Amino acid sequence: MKPRIFRPAVPWLIGLLPLVSVPAAFAQTPPLIVVEDRGGTSALPYYQALDLQPRTGSRPSPRIDMPRLPEGPSDEAAMLPVRSAHLAPGDVAPRAIQAPGLTPMFLVGDDQRSHAWLRQRAPALRELGAVGLVVQVDTPQALAALRALAPGLTMAPVSGDELAQRLGLRHYPVLVTATGIEQ
Repeated sequence: MKPRIFRPAVPWLIGLLPLVSVPAAFAQTPPLIVVEDRGGTSALPYYQALDLQPRTGSRPSPRIDMPRLPEGPSDEAAMLPVRSAHLAPGDVAPRAIQAPGLTPMFLVGDDQRSHAWLRQRAPALRELGAVGLVVQVDTPQALAALRALAPGLTMAPVSGDELAQRLGLRHYPVLVTATGIEQ
């Protein structure tokens, strides 16, 4: 007996193959999970500056509109006033942390307690190579006065709220190193 070949069934089976394989291909890619999104501006300009060549065989990326940069001078005075809602002058209990590689930094504000702390600790801060974050300051003159108290130290006006939350801080002035937090 001669085997029968179902020639009309072959095109039908070939036609079903894409219908079966397309859902299987999509089922293999898991959905993206956003772990944290704090908003802000796009990092695209940094990647564009690298002038990376597109991958061969990949589809082009969708166009992302970039926010316009502010026109005019961009200086420290434009960043002021700086206020940190989660931080206030006060006592800080010393405690150990483990942050290998962390550059020593200190948090100060434009208040009498910070002024006295800076005058007292300036030599030790310089020796450590600590960087200062001024977390409460209103005017360029007040920022300049803080810098005059500790010449040779870098101090920048920055909101300290996020850092305070991450390190469990409520008060300043404070020194944060790779091994501890102290006043």
